[in-house]
Amino acid sequence: ITVYISPRKTSTHPSTSPPSTMAKPKKFLNDPSNAVDEFIAGLLLQYPNHLRKLANHHVLLHSSFATQQKSNHPNAKSVSLLSGGGSGHEPSHAGFIGRNMLSGAILGGIFASPSVSSILAAIRAVTLPTSQGGKGCLLIVKNYTGDRLNFGMACELANAEGLGVKMVVVADDCALERKKGITGARGVAGTVLVHKAAGGAAGEGMDLDAVVGVAEAVAEGVGSMGVALGAVTIPGAEEVNDRLADTNEEGENMMEIGLGIHGEAGLRQCSLMSCNEIAEEMLKAVQNYGREVDSQIVPLYEAGDELLVLVNNLGGTSNFEMSLLARSLVSQLEKEAGCKATRVLVGSFMTSFDMQGASVSILPLTGKPKDALSLIDADTDAPGWANVDAWTNGAIRPSGTEIDEVLGIASIESGTGTASLPPVLIDNFVDVARTILASSCKALIKAEPLLTKYDTIVGDGDCGITMERGAKEISQRLESGTLRLDHPSQLFADLADAVSASMGGTSGILLELMFRKASTSLLSSTDAEGITSSDMAEAFRSGVEAVSFYGGAQEGSRTMLDALVPASTVLLSGK
Repeated sequence: ITVYISPRKTSTHPSTSPPSTMAKPKKFLNDPSNAVDEFIAGLLLQYPNHLRKLANHHVLLHSSFATQQKSNHPNAKSVSLLSGGGSGHEPSHAGFIGRNMLSGAILGGIFASPSVSSILAAIRAVTLPTSQGGKGCLLIVKNYTGDRLNFGMACELANAEGLGVKMVVVADDCALERKKGITGARGVAGTVLVHKAAGGAAGEGMDLDAVVGVAEAVAEGVGSMGVALGAVTIPGAEEVNDRLADTNEEGENMMEIGLGIHGEAGLRQCSLMSCNEIAEEMLKAVQNYGREVDSQIVPLYEAGDELLVLVNNLGGTSNFEMSLLARSLVSQLEKEAGCKATRVLVGSFMTSFDMQGASVSILPLTGKPKDALSLIDADTDAPGWANVDAWTNGAIRPSGTEIDEVLGIASIESGTGTASLPPVLIDNFVDVARTILASSCKALIKAEPLLTKYDTIVGDGDCGITMERGAKEISQRLESGTLRLDHPSQLFADLADAVSASMGGTSGILLELMFRKASTSLLSSTDAEGITSSDMAEAFRSGVEAVSFYGGAQEGSRTMLDALVPASTVLLSGK
């Protein structure tokens, strides 16, 4: 989450700024009325062996239900799980179809509950009659009136047909008062944890009542809270949804605390907070909302609790920002609340199209949810789920211990002597090198104004200053005696260090590459007798080739290579 700290001005209403002309939303879209059909078609292209569509309905099933033989029907071995709701929350729910998760998903229209007929058709497709050995079916439903009514009606109709169906409602949103409205808390991203736990229970062969028990334990234990920097605009809308204004009357950036996955109003709108402040707000709301234990409301988590933390991307937040928010949330849970977040899941689990926002779902792994932990950890091939990388042992996370840096080879970099280096067969090399370096540095420093002038005309004007910095650094090291002049391989390495420490920019890194390549080439290709002038010319050629290879330019590209390549050619010719 982008970090801006400004005075908080709380508001329960959008900005009263004068209305502006709204631009038409931009979406990857054909005909909005066919969007769900095209979405399903796209999923089937991505998962040709994993998914199958149920004829005549917006229903996706696991491919194992394509069997025509009742003896091989998956429901003869384990309880089937179905979930669904309005489209626009992907990967929920079709992305969670897989082993140890959902058997299928029913897709409604955009933000609209699926029909009773489609839900019933899905139940029939994944459930055998109990008289024929069917293990039953569990419907996992988010707490919205349309979903509760339509899934509930289908459940009753299926039971009348002898299919053995039960339903669990998930109401994990902690943004609103428990008794607010008719239905109470909304069902949001915590629903995915119910999918996972119940799916794991079904995968272990538990009967329907036991699977229901696992689902209810997780549903009752998890609490969620969302925030957003902008409202959601659905595909096909004529105007961008501006319910959450970008700025308030004072020009401050705005955000909303506690809004729903359909863009419903939350607790309040306020000035944009820092990432740490946002995490504090989310955790305070979840903790204060609490959970019900023995008919009493208790804090959701307490010091010493082991937690599963799911940080959910609401669709339009970058992965980079998601990691920042996850760090803020987990740091506060562990350092301030005294908990241990042993499972941290970050990603897109239940979105709201491209809403720029995020939510956190916290499941304390105590009591009944603790018993479901192995079920949540169970492997799955559901494409929307990332298998949990759990921290199970030790006082600190293994990832909190850094791997020691491996230092460079001392023979060249630390200058402990030249005994292991090829001998230098060039007369008076130390004196010649000192003279050439001193005169070259002096010439570059003197040429700074001219180089700057030329580069101001054809470039960004920093060439002269950059070259001057490098020349002054080399000259200073030459005078202080820190350049190792007695061996060319060490000298080239020292020149590379001097350039790296002083020049910067593209020219700096290219010249550093040239000197380093020249240094290593003298060690790898020199005749056993020692280093000659010809070897020096070859080393220079290798350095120039490195500039071309890593920089991507060639002679004639109007770069430093237009000078370096001819110089290398002359040196190699011996003239």
